[in-house]
Amino acid sequence: MASNKDNQPIYILADNTKRTSGREAQRMNIMAAKLVAETVRTTLGPKGMDKMIVDGIGGITVTNDGVTILEEMNIEHPSAKMLVEIAKTQENEVGDGTTTAVVIAGELLKKAEDLLDQEVHPTVIAKGYRLAAAKAKEYLEEMAEEVSFEDNSMLRKIAMTAMTGKGAEASKELLSELVVKAVKRVVEKDGEKIKVDPDDIKIEKKLGGGVEESTLVEGIALDKERVHSGMPKRVEAARIALIDSPIEVKTTEIDAKISISDPSKMQAFLDMEESMLRKIVEKIVASGANVLLCQKGIDEMAQHFLAKKGILAARRVMKSDMEKLSKATGGRIITDLSDLTEDDLGRAGVVEEVKFGDESMILVQECKNPKSVTLLVRGTTEHVLAEAKRAIEDAIGDTIASLKNGRVVAGAGAPEIELARNLAKYSERFGGREQLAIKAFAESLEVIPRTLAENAGLDPIDVLTELRSAHDKKEVWAGINVFSGKVMNAWKHGVLEPLKIKTQAVASAAEVAVMILRIDDVIAGGPEKMPVVGRGGMPMGGENMPGGEY
Repeated sequence: MASNKDNQPIYILADNTKRTSGREAQRMNIMAAKLVAETVRTTLGPKGMDKMIVDGIGGITVTNDGVTILEEMNIEHPSAKMLVEIAKTQENEVGDGTTTAVVIAGELLKKAEDLLDQEVHPTVIAKGYRLAAAKAKEYLEEMAEEVSFEDNSMLRKIAMTAMTGKGAEASKELLSELVVKAVKRVVEKDGEKIKVDPDDIKIEKKLGGGVEESTLVEGIALDKERVHSGMPKRVEAARIALIDSPIEVKTTEIDAKISISDPSKMQAFLDMEESMLRKIVEKIVASGANVLLCQKGIDEMAQHFLAKKGILAARRVMKSDMEKLSKATGGRIITDLSDLTEDDLGRAGVVEEVKFGDESMILVQECKNPKSVTLLVRGTTEHVLAEAKRAIEDAIGDTIASLKNGRVVAGAGAPEIELARNLAKYSERFGGREQLAIKAFAESLEVIPRTLAENAGLDPIDVLTELRSAHDKKEVWAGINVFSGKVMNAWKHGVLEPLKIKTQAVASAAEVAVMILRIDDVIAGGPEKMPVVGRGGMPMGGENMPGGEY
């Protein structure tokens, strides 16, 4: 709204538009982002607590995974949504460190609010934060140590660190070994570069048994069962046909009607259908296949013929699973059955139907050099299973990020304290108000060790004082042992994280903090008013319509 010289108001926005500007807009945005950070903060670290989220239809999620909490919370505030976005980015880029990124972003905004109260302009804070983020990346690169593809012990420690504090922590030794094996199975080397697609590691959940009963299938586990009880349950030296077309009598593309006037012709028609299905099965048998995995349907008559020939078959296999099967067994996915030859078949040591409780699965295992594998996760309840799966996904993400980047740092708050110390010195190079912003950035990073201490029931002031003292003595990897409450060498204790987690978290947190700080006007449009409709679909009038009442 504006006023002209006759003091007549000029409306430039719709009636139902809300506008907040200046300091109030900044305060509201910062408060919303801080609340999101506070929500996930208590989940950080080995002693972090879990959240229970109940959705609108009564579905329950119990987790301490940052991105899962933020996604399930169904956040509406636009600034708070920005923090959810950085959590998603962190998850997509690395697969872990989402809580770290959000907590740092919240603390950066909290420190920025203090500077705004001291009349430091938002653009000055933004400039200081950008300078500090760029320098922090340099310091992290200098700090990081190399990790080699052959160093299984170090890779296992990285996977274990990712699972510590999660639901699967009790079995982290076994699971970390399975994760490292799985990742190394699907790695492809391009000279010195390492390529890994996390999608090549399938995580299949099965209720029953404890998490410690989880196993690695050197192939693919399918949540399917045999289509016919007469088929063998186990096939050794399996030759697998992967078909993505239906094993049925073909129907016409257009609607067609077949009229049969003579009853004897009816039998001839049925015999013809049977003959066609028999030929399809004979074609499969001729290729040498003894296992058939089909993406589409399999006719009941065809099932009978396949069972007679001793072929184990499953239908309606998902497209993604078919692609994984192709990578694991070396087989080709065939659309036209007339093209099926022995060369197209995949190979596996054993294909068998295994029963877990009341449910059956088909395990395609003992594949030779599989480029896609399955981690079969067991658990006593659905909630335990879901949280174990999330912990394994984090461990896989960390292991892959370490191998791709080839660099790791210690955890336990050690890199954040070292960064804070170095950035505080770096801020002294600046004479203007940017110095205050860089110093604020440095102090914000201490929120990670402080939160680790708080979540473990320790005194954060004592812990930070001890940590700073150790780092002043050039102990770069001095971190907090949340179990003993003492300062430890995090590297020697095997608390390791990929460098990518830290660089991504710091960069994402700085970017979102700068974006929120630069907003000085929030214009929110209200929902459009719909006219009330009467009989015959005619508007009955409303607030903005002549003649008519609600």
